[in-house]
Amino acid sequence: MVAPASNTISTRLLYPQIASLLIFQGVFADPVGQTFLALLESLYSDQAAQSSGSTASIQCLRRYGRWFQALAIADVSWQDWLVGRILQDDNPFSRQAQVKSLGEMSRSLQEAVRHDLTILHQVYSCEPETVRYWVTVATQVATTLTPWRRSPIKDSAFLHSHDAWPDSLEQLAGYYHRHGAGQFSQYGAFRWAEGSLQPVLDPEWLPLADIVGYPEPKTALIRNTEALLQGLPALNVLLYGSRGSGKSSLVKALLGAYYDQGLRLIEVDKTGLGDLPQIVEILRQQPQKFIIFVDDLSFEEDDEVFKSLKVVLEGSIRAKASNVVVYATSNRRHLVREFFEERPRPSQAEEIHHWDTVQEKLSFSDRFGLTLTFAPANQATYLEIVHHLAQRASLNLAPADLDFQAKQWATRHNGRSGRTARQFVDFLVAEQALNSSQ
Repeated sequence: MVAPASNTISTRLLYPQIASLLIFQGVFADPVGQTFLALLESLYSDQAAQSSGSTASIQCLRRYGRWFQALAIADVSWQDWLVGRILQDDNPFSRQAQVKSLGEMSRSLQEAVRHDLTILHQVYSCEPETVRYWVTVATQVATTLTPWRRSPIKDSAFLHSHDAWPDSLEQLAGYYHRHGAGQFSQYGAFRWAEGSLQPVLDPEWLPLADIVGYPEPKTALIRNTEALLQGLPALNVLLYGSRGSGKSSLVKALLGAYYDQGLRLIEVDKTGLGDLPQIVEILRQQPQKFIIFVDDLSFEEDDEVFKSLKVVLEGSIRAKASNVVVYATSNRRHLVREFFEERPRPSQAEEIHHWDTVQEKLSFSDRFGLTLTFAPANQATYLEIVHHLAQRASLNLAPADLDFQAKQWATRHNGRSGRTARQFVDFLVAEQALNSSQ
């Protein structure tokens, strides 16, 4: 078998060099990287050079199959996989690059990164065809192995166009400074669960243009979000109004519109509100801008969890995180439930300053810097939403017929709201598709 033209390095050199990585060890921590290292280990060992059918050669072939399968599952080229892992790697260099200039970093750290980039560029140049050749020679397999072939996307990642990766140190630092590293550079939406941020692999959001019917609160929320993205003072926001008016959809739509500008969304449910100060401490050191999203917020009479939210809204001795805001939705204007029997009477003697307690509850929503009201949809607003969604869905229905059916739908189902309008249009889309297929 003729060796591939790209076979410029052997496993006798590559395997120990990867083992000597100082900063970027995490690049190989995923299934593709782990199976690749296991395969190199087999190739590096003298045992793999034994006759065909030996235990060592069988193990080497199996490891080649696992590496091939890992690349197939990821459905990515070898080069794109490696560049992506480097740009997402969370390590001392990528962390410092987010908050420091290259000149502020130690020379030892910079030299360690150059050392690692030299090795990683050799890995990048190691084509799957070359790896297939190594395995075939080492195992003396009689059958022809298939190399992994997938055309690189090579989008705008600057490492693809560099012939000498150690010279790209400044560009790499700049990339981390703009985009961050680790999970925040890879995912846009997260949930706080079990004491940690867990990425949402397929976040759902509507296009921002599809949120219609409430132009004033929508414009106010967009402007506040753009202030956050530009590093200007941004307010915590309470979106208050009737159910189905699109409050939650509007917040989630912001992620789709501004993800490329560094916006990230952290969803926290009521059980996680006590961890809000901890969450903010995690986020304040990141270069991205974050919306902590609390949906359907309200508190019972004896609920103490809201004190953690008060700390985030009002601040404490710790400076407010300038890259974090709280957007909460609620169907209640006063977030803490109050009962008539709580109101002070002259005969009450349980608490001397009972009215102060009541006022604290009633004024909790005032701690949000901006309150946006979503009034119940009247017929004109409801039909406006229906017509907009119908046009986006390319429905073939006369306006008068659309109005008539929309009114009937609202009467028979959940009343007039943005949610009802979307459910109605989704129903029509499915009906037209089924009818056309018959």
